[in-house]
Amino acid sequence: MAQATYLIDSAHSSAQFSVRHMMISNVRGEFTKLSGTVTYDPANPANSTLDASIEVSSINTRDAQRDGHLRSPDFFDAEKFPLLTFHGKEVAAAGGELKVKGDLTIHGVTREIALDVEGPTPETKDPWGNARIGATATAKLNRKDFGLTWNAALEAGGVLVGDEVKITIDIEAIRQG
Repeated sequence: MAQATYLIDSAHSSAQFSVRHMMISNVRGEFTKLSGTVTYDPANPANSTLDASIEVSSINTRDAQRDGHLRSPDFFDAEKFPLLTFHGKEVAAAGGELKVKGDLTIHGVTREIALDVEGPTPETKDPWGNARIGATATAKLNRKDFGLTWNAALEAGGVLVGDEVKITIDIEAIRQG
């Protein structure tokens, strides 16, 4: 198969995260509105690219009050910074998977991160004749590196929100052309 371009299918893609709460459990959430383009060259992964955007307002942690706080200036400041973006700069095959290095921008701050990518899957035709691929990417980041520093000290010691955030991005994409 030759190099092909795919559009991320927002209806079948999401970006999940997990962060420690009160140092005792994990709070999980997701962003449900993703868009972007994947160009994939299975013969030469280095020729592949990834550009994606996530709408901050689509955050969902199953708690409306918490979601509102996360959209506020204390955290993502969705009015001022409505998108999280990723621009892949380097794709490399790594033991049957891919490693994608690129620039992640959150809250107006850009840092290079590396995504560990499982996939992409082989192309599959959907019932409407579209060719689709899928992939799952994971990474860990420190939220403070992106200016997300709000926290509260706990009476018993420790903090309300952990610094390390685990992210998992599930993408389904439709071949173009």
